[in-house]
Amino acid sequence: MRTALKLSAAAAAAGLALTTLTACGGSSAAGSDDSNGKIKIMVGGLDKVIYLPARLTQQLGYFEDEGLHVTLLTEPAGVQATTSLVSGDVQGVVGFYDHTLDLQVKGKEVESVVQLAHAPGEVEVVSNKAAGDLTSPKDFKGKKLGVTGLGSSTDFLTKYLAVKNGVRTNEFTPVAVGAGQTFLSALQQGSIQGGMTTDPTVAQLVDKNLGKVLLDMRTPEGSRKALGGPYPSSSLYMNTDWANSHKATVRKLAHAFVKTLRWMSTHTAEQIAAKMPADYAQGGTKLYAQAIKDTLPMFTKDGVMPADGPATVERVLKAFNPNLKNATVDLKKTYTTEFVKKQG
Repeated sequence: MRTALKLSAAAAAAGLALTTLTACGGSSAAGSDDSNGKIKIMVGGLDKVIYLPARLTQQLGYFEDEGLHVTLLTEPAGVQATTSLVSGDVQGVVGFYDHTLDLQVKGKEVESVVQLAHAPGEVEVVSNKAAGDLTSPKDFKGKKLGVTGLGSSTDFLTKYLAVKNGVRTNEFTPVAVGAGQTFLSALQQGSIQGGMTTDPTVAQLVDKNLGKVLLDMRTPEGSRKALGGPYPSSSLYMNTDWANSHKATVRKLAHAFVKTLRWMSTHTAEQIAAKMPADYAQGGTKLYAQAIKDTLPMFTKDGVMPADGPATVERVLKAFNPNLKNATVDLKKTYTTEFVKKQG
């Protein structure tokens, strides 16, 4: 069960159905395969460095050490991964914590059970051609800006940066371009002037001289500067009812992820890169290691939600999201530290 299935956006639905049948005995009900330790987790881009702990946990054998048989699936954007969770196709998602707030106001109770990161890990970039008149978020007006998907966390953060800097959300155009080569091609061809993406895409963009970094949120310091506080992002989140009725399994998952976070904190970027699949280093092993090094500061060491993080996320989302603007969000229901604070 170590094989991670990399699905294209076009084949995602068919691939998911096939994986459900072949990897998990044909069962698609969220709780029906718990007794034999089979778990399906959808990742909002398996090869993105911001979600590296998911695949690294598998590579290190920590899921198997806990007696779990975890199948990792991939979607190009977190919003699509969330859809898989809500529909019951998977038991968990490795994606951005901010989706739990958005889902709560839509009547869905979803919670982060392991907080992998306390900074977004996102970078706003600009093409060389547009660099002259796109020097900060104040210049977003009239621009086409790349995001992984509409309704994704990159979309959320782009809209916040615009509003914070005096640009209304209807004054620029978000364009869903995914990540990796599709993002780079869109920037190179001029179909977007800039956009928000993560490593290893950022490292490849700079290495190929296709553009430059406009705003860097890969560190807690960068997050505070851009967003006014820590912004908990990458997390393992699950339906609250499922987590509460399968606590032993969630505790094992949390233990595996926390072991990985601790391992990452005591190893170099080069050592981490060496554990990952070779095809993740599309720009070369040296560039991939650099991408990991640049992104490492975003990760927590213990999987615990930063105390003031949820309030920052709520403030950011309410600045532009009409669904949340006048809604009451119970932040305590969007995450739990129950499973990570008991780790030895």
